[in-house]
Amino acid sequence: MGQQTKMIEHLPFETSQMIGSRARIGVVVLATDYTIEHEMRALINLPGVDIYHARIANSPNISPDSLRAMEPLITTTAELILPGDTLDVLAYACTSASIVLGTPSVAKNLNAAKPEAKTTNPAFAAFHAFQAMGARRIAVLTPYAKDVNQMVQKSVEEAGFDVPVFGSFNEPHDPTVAAIDSQSLQSAIAKITTGYDVDAVFISCTSVRIAAHVAAIESELGIPVTSSNHALAWHCLRLAGVDDKLPALGRLFSL
Repeated sequence: MGQQTKMIEHLPFETSQMIGSRARIGVVVLATDYTIEHEMRALINLPGVDIYHARIANSPNISPDSLRAMEPLITTTAELILPGDTLDVLAYACTSASIVLGTPSVAKNLNAAKPEAKTTNPAFAAFHAFQAMGARRIAVLTPYAKDVNQMVQKSVEEAGFDVPVFGSFNEPHDPTVAAIDSQSLQSAIAKITTGYDVDAVFISCTSVRIAAHVAAIESELGIPVTSSNHALAWHCLRLAGVDDKLPALGRLFSL
């Protein structure tokens, strides 16, 4: 037999705030979302700013009823993020559900899990982004079916903005939305901006992968562009008090 192992236990140590030293951001992500974590990591890549996710059960087919079905699950899902610890910001990452449920209801359910956190969602973030960019006339692009599109348009208009043109892929299946390629997205954006008097473009839906192309599209169009994930990342940072200007990510991140 070999020599008996000497166990040295209760070694001394000290702690420091290594995790989230500038900001801790929590995000409730749809179970069917293929995109947001990838884009949030790219958009929020700052020392001391950490992001934590939990996934909420949802149907891959987006409809008003399937969106409403998530409401009872928001709090219990948010409670899975750093249990017993605090967050600076907590976001519910579904644009259309936030519109269907309403920002006050979403905020109430998030704060039931993390009462200390400032809350946001992609629709709420987008409206703040439009204001920050000084945009009033918004060209909107979505993947949604007609009934959801009607709710989105109404919410943008009720927030005080005009929608001169609204484009949609009319694709209700979330995994398919996540696979729409960048050329298709850019072609659709060109179609809804050519010949229309608009101040900015908004691409709605956290499943749409477009954030990496925002700055290039802005250069071609000459107007600001943002998306659900793009606006959400910006708003999370600003709510957390992180005011770094990141012009490579587009005009919004320069504000």
